[in-house]
Amino acid sequence: MRTLISADNTWALFAILVVIAALAIWMEQKYKWAGKVTGCVIALIGAMILSNIRVIPTDAPAYDFVWSYVVPLAVPLLLFNANVKKIWKESGRVLVIYLISGIGTLVGGIVAFYLLHNQIADLNKIAAMMVGTYTGGSVNLVAMSDAFGASGDMVSSSVVADNLLMALYFFVLIAIPTIEFFLKKFKHPYIDEVEARKASGEGENQAASYWKAKPVALIDIAEALAIAFAIVAISTAIADFFAGLIPTSNFGLALLNGLLGNKYLIMPTLTMLLATIKPEFMGNIGGAQEIGTFLIHIFFAVIGVPASIYLIMTQAPLLLVFCAIIVGMNMIFSFVFGKIFKFNLEEICIASNANVGGPTTAAALAIAKGWQAMVVPALLVGTLGYVIGNYYGIFVGTFLGR
Repeated sequence: MRTLISADNTWALFAILVVIAALAIWMEQKYKWAGKVTGCVIALIGAMILSNIRVIPTDAPAYDFVWSYVVPLAVPLLLFNANVKKIWKESGRVLVIYLISGIGTLVGGIVAFYLLHNQIADLNKIAAMMVGTYTGGSVNLVAMSDAFGASGDMVSSSVVADNLLMALYFFVLIAIPTIEFFLKKFKHPYIDEVEARKASGEGENQAASYWKAKPVALIDIAEALAIAFAIVAISTAIADFFAGLIPTSNFGLALLNGLLGNKYLIMPTLTMLLATIKPEFMGNIGGAQEIGTFLIHIFFAVIGVPASIYLIMTQAPLLLVFCAIIVGMNMIFSFVFGKIFKFNLEEICIASNANVGGPTTAAALAIAKGWQAMVVPALLVGTLGYVIGNYYGIFVGTFLGR
């Protein structure tokens, strides 16, 4: 499919991604309606529109660079103020509802299979990929496609459906904390905290009042980037070392390999250790959160790019229905059992997002909504999903393909 800007025009694509992110942040702080929608969603929609009208391609090396380098760099930058004791307490609750939410994905995959297996060929393979990705992330989809020998066309269609559903569901999760029905049915302490924090900025929207100008020195930028780059490099080396050292011959070792061999678990752990050991130093580095948040906006622009409505509607409309059933079941399990076990609204939204979208999108939701205490729990439980997703996917693919 031809586009105005080719996939190999890396500088032009980076310019578009960065401009989209900048415009999204400007709109978020300029207009109250945009502040409610959030800059992350605006960036996602902007990129989605450009890809669907064929201005930019749906796949390019520039996007891979963002996934491989920009996102990992953003993670430590956003965690310089992590309080490990508070995080441990918060993560414990989020982990429980996250696991419940994941069961919804598992059940949804099985239900969707039996509803549509006569209409879609090799649906057990697609079910394995989708249960994997809607428990962990795209890495699980790739792993399941390899494990079950899915064809290239099958993987391509699945990725398109995955991205489109993830984008649509993110809109839903962004909207839910503003809907009166959910605010009445669930406790929402973090939403109340944000409202209280923003109460003095009546003339501004929440984003504008939160992101007021702060004193940032050159040494702050230097320290923030130096520490972030070092953490990513060290975490990658540690993860690669353990991934090669620990065998995967049984469940226990495979689980350990998946945990210690994943840089997205090592990175927040190292950052939290630094923030706990040297809280005065790490907490006083100006600009770290601002840089990290801007990088996350670039990431959201990339998320919107592959959500090609044209491709999914022409190539695999039933696949979109299949994915919607899985995501819908995840949402039902999350909110019904979240209500039964008295989880708050923010914990449920983050847990469901961590399942469907992975750790980075869950953390981005927390950041976009101003739920700062939920950022690390989102990353931690979402990262665990990278491990659990493979086991859920293999179970579903094997069980349904027997």
